[in-house]
Amino acid sequence: MSNPLAPEWLQFPSNINALDERVWPRHAKREATGELSIAGVSVGALAAEFGTPLYVIDEDDFRARATAAKSILGGAAEKISTSAKVYYASKAFLSTEIVSWIDELGLNIDVASGGELAAALAGGIDASRIGLHGNNKSLREIARAVSAGVGAIVIDSEIEIERIASAAAAQDVTQNVRLRVNTGVHANTHDFLATAREDQKFGIALADVAELVAKIRSHSHLNFLGFHQHVGSQIFAVEGFVESTKRLIALHAELSKEAEIPELNLGGGFGINYKPADKAPNLRYFADAITAVVAEQCAKHGIKIPALAFEPGRFIAGNAGITLYRVGTIKDVKVTDGVVPAIRKYVSVDGGMSDNARPALYEAEYHVTLASRSSSQKAELARVVGKHCESGDIVVRHDYLPADVQPNDLLALAATGAYCYSLSSNYNFLTKPAVVAVRDGQARLVIKAETEADLFTRDVRYQAQHASKETRN
Repeated sequence: MSNPLAPEWLQFPSNINALDERVWPRHAKREATGELSIAGVSVGALAAEFGTPLYVIDEDDFRARATAAKSILGGAAEKISTSAKVYYASKAFLSTEIVSWIDELGLNIDVASGGELAAALAGGIDASRIGLHGNNKSLREIARAVSAGVGAIVIDSEIEIERIASAAAAQDVTQNVRLRVNTGVHANTHDFLATAREDQKFGIALADVAELVAKIRSHSHLNFLGFHQHVGSQIFAVEGFVESTKRLIALHAELSKEAEIPELNLGGGFGINYKPADKAPNLRYFADAITAVVAEQCAKHGIKIPALAFEPGRFIAGNAGITLYRVGTIKDVKVTDGVVPAIRKYVSVDGGMSDNARPALYEAEYHVTLASRSSSQKAELARVVGKHCESGDIVVRHDYLPADVQPNDLLALAATGAYCYSLSSNYNFLTKPAVVAVRDGQARLVIKAETEADLFTRDVRYQAQHASKETRN
């Protein structure tokens, strides 16, 4: 029976032990014992070896999603007689191991800081397959990108034109650049995730683009590849992409009269299913609709269809990853401020907003299941919360768990492969969890878990005291 505290979208589960294949990694299943396994490795074994909280990546699922992104977006481009570069948006989740997968699968990679650039290069991908973003690139970051030979730098403000041109001239190279355009289209997403409205930090206003393109073209050390757009993240509706693309192609057509513009980067932001109630469209839906409007608008304006580029990140990483937690305390809280008094079960786990900031930042909703065993008990409305000293430290705001959930049970949180490790912190001096990849019944470390000793590696007083003790010994 549903709880009056449950939101309308949250369906009462007919089977509390079921795993929705649209949400969980492709190789997640319940064993005969009722325990959850990922790619043949049980969650109990993972927790015993690597501890909790723990980020787990289904490696073959990640690889399959990356391959699908390249195939679907590239195939849609071929249908309109052009090509498509597919960049993995590394801010979703980045490590040198991930870079090696992306490199092996033939995708490009998108970075948005000097640190991400360093990780991409350390991962072994050729710099020519890297795109650098950022609304406030430092002179050092620009110089390093130019020196490394990155394939494209995305210009986000007028001042960057001179900075990049100066760095390229100093090294006597020609640097490929794109210009990020703010088309003013608000995609259907959370306000903090929308990145194409006028009143925000990204991109160049449509009215200012022609002047800035002329400045780019005036520099012999800059090569203008084309425009870039990004209308938001976690988008389910294609209409925002379509309208923004129409505006961008009109601009592309007008400025192509002066000189050829070879490429058009249409960004990413394709949504995924975080919970069973979500209905994210297939990537093919976005690819076909976007490329169709590209062909239509290019024909309308009488121009050649440019080479395209896309930047999926969450689509590749999101559902391929989960997070494991161990239950600590449980309390049933009677809520009386509604029309009908009701009970909400608060289940505290050994992580929280330090390993998943998205619920606190964006009011993001997640889906949870009892992972260490199955249960025949009734489903009860639960709120999974972390151990931080914050009332907003909520991991799962609304979901159902079995009535018999108890301390030391393992819980699994779906679709945490994107933006969870990337946004993790040491708030309240919690250590960051390990990241493991699972494949063919084997698990291996991708990123080691932090220790409490790691928390003091940059603490000057602590290091000085320990250095003094070692000297005395």
